[in-house]
Amino acid sequence: MDKEKQLLEEIIWHVGYRMNESLRMIKICMEQLSEEQVWQKPNESSNSIANLILHLCGNITQYGIASIQNLEDRRQRDEEFSTASGYNKAELIKMLEDTIDEAKRAFYEASLEELLRKRYVQGFNFSGIGNIIHVTEHLSYHTGQIALWTKILNNQDLGFYSGVDLNVKNN
Repeated sequence: MDKEKQLLEEIIWHVGYRMNESLRMIKICMEQLSEEQVWQKPNESSNSIANLILHLCGNITQYGIASIQNLEDRRQRDEEFSTASGYNKAELIKMLEDTIDEAKRAFYEASLEELLRKRYVQGFNFSGIGNIIHVTEHLSYHTGQIALWTKILNNQDLGFYSGVDLNVKNN
């Protein structure tokens, strides 16, 4: 296998791992919240956790699925933030799981040419790899917001790494 293909596979594997980690953390948060808390906003300038999940589904679909697979962009971004109800916790998690799975599949199946091709998404000009990096960091960014809001609502540790010694030194 040539080095470029190995590098690409390594990048795509780690992207999938990071996306799975974010999903795992969001699920932990959702388990600790009531149906009402999921739609609660910290203030008028902020979004509910449900809105953030809808937003993540829209963003991942636009950047990671439609763009990489050359599909029509059907995103309705404003609706991600204006929706105030209509989905329960299980439905929100299922939507996010399905969206992440579909994006990872798009990443794994994309050709090297497609991953290097530049394209415009939301007015930004990035390669497929650039879009994949955006999807990963954007998911991580909002996972942190979801974790913080969950901690504020429940005033307790989330237990993301329960049973893991995070003080082990590198070797």
